Parts: sequence; structure tokens; C-alpha cells
Amino acid sequence: MTTVRDIMTTEVLTFEVGDRVADAVTALVDRGVDAAPVLDGPRGRVVGMVSTGDLIVGESRLHLPTVISLFGATLELPSSQRHFEADLAKALGATVGEVMTPRPVTCAAEDTLEEAATLMHDHAVSRLPVVAGTILVGIVARGDILRAVIGRAGPAAPVAASPAAAMPPGVPGPDQDG
Repeated sequence: MTTVRDIMTTEVLTFEVGDRVADAVTALVDRGVDAAPVLDGPRGRVVGMVSTGDLIVGESRLHLPTVISLFGATLELPSSQRHFEADLAKALGATVGEVMTPRPVTCAAEDTLEEAATLMHDHAVSRLPVVAGTILVGIVARGDILRAVIGRAGPAAPVAASPAAAMPPGVPGPDQDG
């Protein structure tokens, strides 16, 4: 039986509650991940999760500039652009602790893949911090579970190289004259 320990990632991007949102956005984009655990500091206790969704909308909702289309011309109201810029500056100046999801759903390294997948489904999350008690030891994502399941499923059935290769003997294929 495969456990979370067998497939989890142990080199985890993490943040602390006092980290700036702008830095978190950069780190998530640079690492190509959409969420990361938030720790309480050097003790490594998981206190939240921050996702790209949290960082985009966060507590300070961005009010996109109002645009009016009139007779084929597009007009942007100047005051709405100023509000957008102020909201964006506020959002990027916020801390991770202000926008994170507190008390994240976690799993243990000894949990089975089925238990982790069920937690992800039941709580509508795409990744779970893996903890020993409350201390982060890794992370497992949906993709990790899917890769493990595919690996256990055995080799895939062979796929015909072309429509002609799939035709019974003696029957001309689409590229053959018959």
C-alpha cells in the first residue's frame, strides 16, 4: 500500500505570516506552484496555506477599472484607475498572514493515497501540507497522487501508430488505394 510518505515533496516552498504578499507572489510564480504552507516561524508549525487565489483577491478586493464602450470607442474612467492602483498597492503591501487560509487541512506521512485524495476532495483543496504533529515534513498535491496511481496501473494498452495500422489485414487504409 502506497503512503503519502512515498510520494510527498520534502523540499517545500513555505512562507511566514509576516512575509509580504508581493514576495509571496514572486516566489510562487518562480517555483511554478499555486499554493504553499504558511509557518509560524522557526518552529515550523503549519498555521495556514496561501494560494495564488488568496493573493489575487485576498482581503483587499481589487476593483478593476471601469471601462465604458460607447459607439465603438472605449473610455476608461480616470477615478476608477486611481482606485485600482491604490487597491493593488494595498494588496501587494499586505502580509501573507492577512490573506492566507488559516487552519489548513493537513495529512500525515503515514496516510494512504486514498485518505489524502479523500481529504482533497472533501475539502476542495489541491494540495495538503504533510505534518508530524503540527510540524511540516512535506507536501502532497493532486498531481503527485495521480502520478502514483498511473504508475501503479501498469503499462497502457498499445496505441495504433496510424489509422492504416489499425485496419484488419487485407482492408485498405485511408492512405491506400483499394
